[in-house]
Amino acid sequence: MARYSTGVLTGAGSTTLPSISLYSIATVSPVLRECGLTNTTSTSVALKLIYLTSAGTQGAGLTETKYRDGAAAASATGFTTHTVAPTLGNDLGYRASLGAAVGAGVIWTFGEQSITPPVGTANGVGVMVENGTGQAVQAYFAWDE
Repeated sequence: MARYSTGVLTGAGSTTLPSISLYSIATVSPVLRECGLTNTTSTSVALKLIYLTSAGTQGAGLTETKYRDGAAAASATGFTTHTVAPTLGNDLGYRASLGAAVGAGVIWTFGEQSITPPVGTANGVGVMVENGTGQAVQAYFAWDE
């Protein structure tokens, strides 16, 4: 397997609009290994990780980067903050309250079992505001294919 990553300074996101998302394609699903989130404001924000079962209207496409020069290009596709809500799937149980300080952050790692959305272009994983008001955050995903 090859490893890939993508990241972005997100928009504010909300309880219905993912701040960042990563989607499968018709034949390949990402094996999510890590997700990092860092606050960029002096206002706290509560975030969670959730499966997505439709695309809604995704934000701008992100650049997916391979770790090894000889690896194939990434198949999974990353997006910044959605503008129309996707259908939400299962809540993955991961939560983070980023403190009211620039640089407050968390890195979730998923180990051997990983998090893997189903194959299909409507299936993905996203970071969403759990409750309250969204804030812009620095966010990234690292995955294997």
